[in-house]
Amino acid sequence: MSLIINNFENIKSLIDNSNVKIIAVSKTFSYDLIRPLVDYGHRHFGENKVQEAISKWTDIKKKIKDINLHMIGKLQTNKAKDAVKLFDYIHSLDNQKLANVLANQEKNINKKLKYFIQVNIGNEKQKTGIGIDLLDDFYYYCTKELGINVIGLMALPPNDSNQDIYFKKLFELNKMLGLKELSMGMSSDYNLALKYETTFVRIGSSIFGLRS
Repeated sequence: MSLIINNFENIKSLIDNSNVKIIAVSKTFSYDLIRPLVDYGHRHFGENKVQEAISKWTDIKKKIKDINLHMIGKLQTNKAKDAVKLFDYIHSLDNQKLANVLANQEKNINKKLKYFIQVNIGNEKQKTGIGIDLLDDFYYYCTKELGINVIGLMALPPNDSNQDIYFKKLFELNKMLGLKELSMGMSSDYNLALKYETTFVRIGSSIFGLRS
C-alpha cells in the first residue's frame, strides 16, 4: 500500500464518520501522484485554479464518471463559465456578480452544480467572502432569484488560535439557514471542525505531503 493510501486511511480512521466526505486537495500535484488515490476508489478532489484543473482532470473525468471535482479557491468571474463545465461543487461563491455568471452558465449548458457560500467569518479585510450581516440576503438572492443549489456554507477562519469560535459561529449560521452540508476544516484543524458537524473537510498536505 502506498504512503498516500496509508495517509488517507489514517485520516479516515481518525474521522470515523461516514457522513464526512474527505476532499483530497490535489492542487499543484501531478495526476501521477494523485492516481493511486483515484485507483483506490476515492472520488472527491479539490483544486483552486481552473486552468490547472482543466488540464489535469478533463480527460480523467470523461473516463471516470463518478469523480467529484471541488473548486475550493477564489473563483474569478472570467473563469466561471469554464468552472461550471468541469466542476461539480463550488466552495467559494462569494458575490452577486459571480452568482449571476454561474447561474447563466448552468442554464446555457443544462448542468446543475452544488454550491457553498463562502462567509468572511472573521471579518478580515484581506479575505473574500460574504459578510455575516449580508448572508441572509445573499442566500435568498442565490436560491430564490437565481435558483442556485446552495447546499451549505464555507469559511477560512483567521489563523489566530480561535478556530473554535469561528467554527461554532459558521455551524450556527448554517443551521439558521436550514442547510445540511458544511465545508470547514483542513489538514491543521479538521479535528476541531468535526466537533461542529462539518460534512466536508479539505485535506491536502496530510494526504499528499508538503508542496514544493
